[in-house]
Amino acid sequence: MPHAAPQEQTMRSLVIRFWLAALATLIALPLAPSPTFAADSATIAARQRQQRTTFSDKDIIDGFLKTTFGAEFHLAGRVDRIRKYEMPVRVAVSGAHGKRQKQIAAIVADIAKHIRHLDIAMTTDVEAASVSVHLVRDRDFDSTLAAFYGQERAKEIRASLDPQCLSGFRKNEAFAIQHSDVFLTVDNGDFTFRDCAYEELLQSLGPINDTGSVPWTMFNDDVRMGFFGIYDQYILNILYDPRIKAGMTMAEVEAVLPQVLKDVRAWVAKVNGLPAE
Repeated sequence: MPHAAPQEQTMRSLVIRFWLAALATLIALPLAPSPTFAADSATIAARQRQQRTTFSDKDIIDGFLKTTFGAEFHLAGRVDRIRKYEMPVRVAVSGAHGKRQKQIAAIVADIAKHIRHLDIAMTTDVEAASVSVHLVRDRDFDSTLAAFYGQERAKEIRASLDPQCLSGFRKNEAFAIQHSDVFLTVDNGDFTFRDCAYEELLQSLGPINDTGSVPWTMFNDDVRMGFFGIYDQYILNILYDPRIKAGMTMAEVEAVLPQVLKDVRAWVAKVNGLPAE
């Protein structure tokens, strides 16, 4: 699906969020896993084993409403409605970074496995992609945003957010997302890249609003995970349940949440091998 020129995107209903991390030292990785890579993988695996897996209905609903309504930063359009894709999502990667491209493909496959009603997969057709992942070096990040959004918009983003990684989407008048762009720096360490990639890709699907009051979600800037956690699986599976539609108000969502959450609980338990609740 061809998408609008960068200058046109900034004038439409575009929502942007950012991810800011303490940057790790750049390390050249050999073909065999380096000690840093092994340490990062061990850290992620340990966090995944230790993650909290049981949440009350109130815990889940609170996080869902806080992350799917509102926006940390937006250029235009209302943010008091549900925003989501209502079509298959195809992800294309640009940027000659083979290892990182493979990591993105693995992350997309993991997301596809854990969100029941979302059709998401990789594509090599950049023009047809609904999510464009732009891989850039840290030193080129600012110039990439300027080339994409224009100097003035990029300056506004930098002044408001000072981002290192960023995602945004363009939605139509019915609040259905039409296209997302994800900008990731490739040279700040494996843990940072994975954590950033998961968060930005998931937020590009709709839950764009960060919250500091929910301690179990990666959509909290104080939380570092590097994997698709159980709590965030609840949020994304609720969002992509067919009964939750783009354009819904909070009151409309709350009316169907009890039955949706019951079904989502059963799915999340099944796909993660958790005890049935």
